[in-house]
Amino acid sequence: MSVNKVILIGRLGQNPEVRHTPSGQSVANFTLATNESWTDKQGQKQERTEWHRVVVWGKLADLCGQYLSKGRQCFIEGKLQTRQWQDKDGQTKYTTEVLASTVQFLGGNAQQGAGQGAGNYGNQQQYGSPSNSFGGGNAPMAMDTTQMAEPSFTEDDIPF
Repeated sequence: MSVNKVILIGRLGQNPEVRHTPSGQSVANFTLATNESWTDKQGQKQERTEWHRVVVWGKLADLCGQYLSKGRQCFIEGKLQTRQWQDKDGQTKYTTEVLASTVQFLGGNAQQGAGQGAGNYGNQQQYGSPSNSFGGGNAPMAMDTTQMAEPSFTEDDIPF
């Protein structure tokens, strides 16, 4: 048996880029920053930010494009996927991405401030895999985010 599951809570490093395939399927791409902090052996506080490439398909991609923006905090659930392609010089390139099946908008966007929601979707909305049409056999799970610690970085820490 094997498991390929990723769960992230972080902040968007850029506004989602939404494109459409020739068949009309929506796809959104964005980066998500997660960070960790610790005290090293010398007693100095250390911090590291990890950047994750996120890909979202279908109606969920459209919703991400509409309601997510740089600095907005969200919960992502999905799986890791590595793909390859040939660049213009014929070199094989690889990238590893999180293929998101669930996106939950947390807090407000950076301009609205934490605790305020965007649009009609409120403060802690979750949307499941677009293949289940927001229902079917996968009802959205409830997630209590009131006890979660806010990441210790701000929009000013995002390098773009």
